[in-house]
Amino acid sequence: MQRLILTLLICLGFALPGSASAWWQDDWMYRKQIAVDTTPQGAGLTQALGRTALLVRLHTGNFTFDGVSDSGADIRFVSADDKTVLNHHIEQFDPLMGMALIWVDVPRIEPGQRQDLWMYYGNPKAQAPSGQPSFDADYTALYHFDGAAPHDASPYGNALQGQAVGVDGVIGRAIQLGGQPLQLPASASLQLPAGGAFTFSTWLRQDQGVGEQLLLARREGSHSLLLGLAQGVPFVEVDGLRAAATQPVAAGQWQHLALIGEGGALSVLLEGQPVARLAASPTAFSGAVGIAGDLPSTENEPASSYAPFVGALDELRISRVARSQASLQADVLAQGAESRLVVYGVDEEQSGFGFGGLGFLLKAVPVDAWVIIAVLVLMMVQSWVIMLRKQRTLNRVSAANGSFREQFATVGTRLEQFADNPDLHQRLGDSPLWRLYLVAVQEIRTRRAQGADTTAVSAATIEAIRCSMDGVRTRENQALSSKLSTLSNAIAGGPYIGLLGTVLGIMVVFLGTAMAGDVNINAIAPGMAAALLATAMGLFVAIPALFGYNRLTTRNREVGADMRVFVDEFITRLAELHGEGQAGEATQRPAGRNLNPSVPA
Repeated sequence: MQRLILTLLICLGFALPGSASAWWQDDWMYRKQIAVDTTPQGAGLTQALGRTALLVRLHTGNFTFDGVSDSGADIRFVSADDKTVLNHHIEQFDPLMGMALIWVDVPRIEPGQRQDLWMYYGNPKAQAPSGQPSFDADYTALYHFDGAAPHDASPYGNALQGQAVGVDGVIGRAIQLGGQPLQLPASASLQLPAGGAFTFSTWLRQDQGVGEQLLLARREGSHSLLLGLAQGVPFVEVDGLRAAATQPVAAGQWQHLALIGEGGALSVLLEGQPVARLAASPTAFSGAVGIAGDLPSTENEPASSYAPFVGALDELRISRVARSQASLQADVLAQGAESRLVVYGVDEEQSGFGFGGLGFLLKAVPVDAWVIIAVLVLMMVQSWVIMLRKQRTLNRVSAANGSFREQFATVGTRLEQFADNPDLHQRLGDSPLWRLYLVAVQEIRTRRAQGADTTAVSAATIEAIRCSMDGVRTRENQALSSKLSTLSNAIAGGPYIGLLGTVLGIMVVFLGTAMAGDVNINAIAPGMAAALLATAMGLFVAIPALFGYNRLTTRNREVGADMRVFVDEFITRLAELHGEGQAGEATQRPAGRNLNPSVPA
C-alpha cells in the first residue's frame, strides 16, 4: 500500500509544474518557462538562426499578471543556464487588459530542438533596464507602430513622415493607410550601394486589391527599385524589369511580405515562402525611401502611375543585410496570431511550486465549487489516513501471525504450553491467531477449574470451544473490516459529488453568459475549466480509494482464512488428544503395559 501511495504522489509530482535546478537571483520571486520550439511539432525549422529578436506575447491565457509590476519594469529574461541575462524591449504592457508584447534578444536558435528561456518577475525594487538593444545594428529602420507617432526602434532614429491612423494590428497596434504615402528622408543609414544586400519586410492587410499599389519605392535619377501589388499580386521591379508572384495576397487578412536583395538577384517572400525572383542588380540609392506609395515627382519627372497602398501595415523593417529565408520564416511563425515557435510553460514561485496555469484555474473557481472541493478534500484526507493506518495494522498482524505459526508448529501434544509465557504475550499481541489460541486454552482451563475431566472431552465440549473461537474470529474480522465502509463511500460518492460541483459551475457559467449577452470563448473557457476541476477532484478521491479498498479487502481475506484454518487445526488436535475415543483407549489399555517404553510403568 505504501508503494501504491508513493506511486500516486510521484505521478502527482510529475503532473504538477516542475522547477529547474537553480534560481537566477533570490530577489525575484517568480519566473515563467518559455521555450523556443524548432522541432517538427513546433516551428519545424531545419536551419540554425543567428541573433533573433523573439516576440513574447503574453495574455491572460498564458500569464496571470500576478506579482509583476504594473509597468513590467521587474521583468528579466535569463537563458537556460540560469546565468545569462538576455536583452529585451517592452513594446506594450497592460496588466489591466491582460496583454503584453516583449521583444527578447536571443543570441542563437538551434534547429530541431527546444530551447528554454526563463522570464523572471516579482521584484518590487527592480528598475527597468535601459539601453538594451533587442535588435541587431543591421536594422536601419524598424517600426512597431506602438505609439501615437511612428517611432524608429533601430539605433539610427529614421523618422517616418506622413499621416496615418492607429488601428489594431497583428502585433499590438498598426497603422491604417487610406492612400496617403509615407516617406523616410535620406540618411546615411538608408543608403544602398549598387548591388548591395538589403531586406525589406512588413505585415500587411490589403483592403483594396485594385490597380498597382506600391509598398516600397527607391529612385535615383532614371533608376528605380519598386515593390508593390498589382491587382493584389506582389511584384518587384528594377528599372522597368518586373517579376510577379505566383499567388496574390489574401484580401482583408494579415500576411507577411518581404523583399530580399543579394548577389544580383531580388526575391519576394510571402508568409516566409519565395513567390517571385528577379535577376537584377539595383543601382546605388542614397535618397529618400517611399513607404506605402511612390516618392513625390520633381519638376523634370512625370507624375507616378502607381497608386499608394490602401490598407494597414505593421512591424515594418529595413535591413542593410540580406536576411535568410529561415529567419523570415521564424518571424512569421513567432509574430503571427498563432505562434508555433514560442511555447509558454508554467509559472513558478521561488519555492519551486507552479502556480501559473493552475493558479489561473483556481482563481476561476466560484465559491459554491470551493465548497464541493473542500468536501472532497476532506474525503480524500480521511480515506488516505484510513488506508495508511489499515495497511500498517495488517503489516503488524501478518508479522505477528507468522511468528505465532512458528511457535505453534512446535506445540505437539502440549496445547497449553505457550499460554503462560509473558514474552509471547508481548511479542504476539497483534496476532489474531494468538488471541484465538488464548481463548481456546482459557475454555479448557475454565472447565478444568469447574471439575470437568479434561482427559476425556466430549464432542459437545469440543463444539463449545469451537463456538468460542468462532466468536473471537468474528470480532477479529469485524475489527479488520472497520472503516472500510468509508473507503466504499469515497469510491461511490466522490465522483458524484464532483459531478455535482461541475454541473453547478457550468450552470453559473451559462447563466453569466446569458446575462452578459456575449458569447466569448475567452470568458467561458476559464469557468468551464474550473467547473471540471470538481469532477477531476472527485475522481482523484475515488481512484486511490478504489485501489486501496481492493488491496485491503484482499489482505483481510487472507488473514480471515488463516484464522479459519487455525480454528480447524486446533480443534482437530484437541479432539485427537482429549476426545472420547482417546479416553476410551486409555481406559481399555491392559494393566502394567506402558505405551511409552522410555518411561517406567
